[in-house]
Amino acid sequence: MIFKLFTWPIDTVKFVGEKVKEEVDKELYDLETIQKKLARLQMMLELGDISEEAYDSEEAILLERYRIAKQLEQEGG
Repeated sequence: MIFKLFTWPIDTVKFVGEKVKEEVDKELYDLETIQKKLARLQMMLELGDISEEAYDSEEAILLERYRIAKQLEQEGG
């Protein structure tokens, strides 16, 4: 009983940390979110809001996230 009393704060912090990580991963590797960001990025380039270099850099990041998301989806995660 005393052990549970002392470990409760640690267990709670661990639980909250795991939930936050799950939500961050869901946001980073959600296929629909990535597709929307790619479309928005393309629009920004076409409107001249960003440079070609900025577009290329951000596109590379998003495409890598998309690749990982597809891999995770295929693995059932």
